[in-house]
Amino acid sequence: MPTMSVPVTPAETGATGAAPGWLLAGLASLTLWSPAALAQQASDQVAPEAKTAIASARRVEAKRFMVAAANPLAAEAGRDILAKGGSAIDALIAVQTVLGLVEPQSSGLGGGSFLVYYDAAANRLTTFDGRETAPIEASPTLFLDAQGQPLKFMAAVVGGRSVGTPGTVRLLEDVHKRFGKQEWAGLFQKAEQLASDGFPVSPRLASLVAAEGDKLKTYETTRTYFFDGSGAPLKPGSILRNPAYAETLKTIAAGGADAFYHGAMAEAIVRTVRDASGNPGVLSLQDLANYRIKERAPVCARYRALDICGMGPPSSGAVAIGQMLGTIENFDLRGFGPSSPQSWRLIGDAQRLAFADREKYLGDTDFTPAPIKGLLAKDYLGKRAALLDGDRALAADQVKAGEPEWDHAMLLGKDEAIELPSTSHIVIVDDQGNVASMTTTIENGFGSRLMVNGFLLNNELTDFSFKSHDGSLPVANRVEPGKRPRSSMSPTIVLKDGKPLLAIGSPGGSQIIGYVAQALIAYIDWGMPVEQIVAQPHLINRFGKYDVEAGTSAEAFTEPLKSLGYEVNVTDMNSGLQAIEIMPGRLVGSADPRREGVALGE
Repeated sequence: MPTMSVPVTPAETGATGAAPGWLLAGLASLTLWSPAALAQQASDQVAPEAKTAIASARRVEAKRFMVAAANPLAAEAGRDILAKGGSAIDALIAVQTVLGLVEPQSSGLGGGSFLVYYDAAANRLTTFDGRETAPIEASPTLFLDAQGQPLKFMAAVVGGRSVGTPGTVRLLEDVHKRFGKQEWAGLFQKAEQLASDGFPVSPRLASLVAAEGDKLKTYETTRTYFFDGSGAPLKPGSILRNPAYAETLKTIAAGGADAFYHGAMAEAIVRTVRDASGNPGVLSLQDLANYRIKERAPVCARYRALDICGMGPPSSGAVAIGQMLGTIENFDLRGFGPSSPQSWRLIGDAQRLAFADREKYLGDTDFTPAPIKGLLAKDYLGKRAALLDGDRALAADQVKAGEPEWDHAMLLGKDEAIELPSTSHIVIVDDQGNVASMTTTIENGFGSRLMVNGFLLNNELTDFSFKSHDGSLPVANRVEPGKRPRSSMSPTIVLKDGKPLLAIGSPGGSQIIGYVAQALIAYIDWGMPVEQIVAQPHLINRFGKYDVEAGTSAEAFTEPLKSLGYEVNVTDMNSGLQAIEIMPGRLVGSADPRREGVALGE
């Protein structure tokens, strides 16, 4: 049978106390369930000189607090706030504002976020929806051409047309008012300092700028920030300053979120969107002034005596993950183990079924009702599981939306909205036991490619369906004024007996659901520790074709999966999982070695 191993590769660090980033190697037979045995097995198959690095790099332990983020400078900023007695939310603000500077292609002030939060004092889990909204001037034809046909995706992305009302700044202020301990203004100091003094451009940022090339040169402000006078892209290690971003942070630190959503900054944002040559948008000052955060009840699914809780609509993450897990719970995944093609058949087809339901039923439930309870009902998932009773891949005509029980009648058409991989994820546990799991994004890498006041603006509106109807049936995720586009972002907190056990999430577009679900299965069913669940090779099947991570031992499943009836696509799969395990008296964290993230704690 195929085995699962990950090649050992170095990754940059730069944070005090952060170990070098090494992928775990040689997990040759993962049918052993003891985490200690798995760790030893991995260590035994790595070159002796690499063992120390792996032992320290992939597993970070702490007693008081911990933060895991996608860049060492951001993680350091959060750790420093926690060390001064700050709350998880205080640290979240510091981390996000630094990420918007050092990892601008993924998230920032011009985007939106979903936060799953555990309030230790109240023993309460809740979620906050900071998703972008469609402007009041948006219409169902926003992404149709003059002939009524959907625009090509990138033609819709680059420019003002794709920009939704940003939500992250308002979210940070709202949750700080409720859960913050330190002064709001002081939480921006690290990001402001780095913006003013400059920071070293990371290899990842430099490579992404170079790969974007001409698309990133479309608008002058963006071009002059990411390229020099000769048109050459940023070089890794070069010092990049962003005085405009420093001034923006000073303004928000002094004036709060209102300084972003009103006045000169709001005017600059709207002007940039509406004056975008070739592809102007319809964002208005009224859209910014009217923006509000929505607190929503978490969506939780029971799996192996644990509660898997996350973000409900307009995110499809918690529902789809709950459906996947609820479907495969009917099978002995532990018995099959991660080295069995039958495990991946079950996981892959459970994901295909969840995505079929997602495309039909899920969108912003403030606009279009969705049968959330019905989609997660045990009897419904039992019927879906019965489809997997064979030993081969489901045929294409077997993978279609089911018929869950509705609270009331509703007929909807199929949606085929595109979500490309970008985004970032942050997990934080403070010394009071509060837990924050937040996925944050400007959607596609570099968003709309529009830059204003030192930050990039999102292209979140392209997460809507480009068509409003599927034949005569309305699409749940169609464009409507004030509506929030459907997302796959899946910030998750796992509860055991009502208390947090694991906080996790990832970037990755519509692959996020598969990344997080696979990590949860590895943790719960296969007994892997956190440093392995974030590093394991990926196998994901959303739409029938099995994506297998290139350059990893997952490629060994290519022929076995083909023999089960799948078409297989070997491809790069750039997850960015961050995870923290919460146990009595200690925290254990790790960051996905595919990116530049680290976990830091004390």
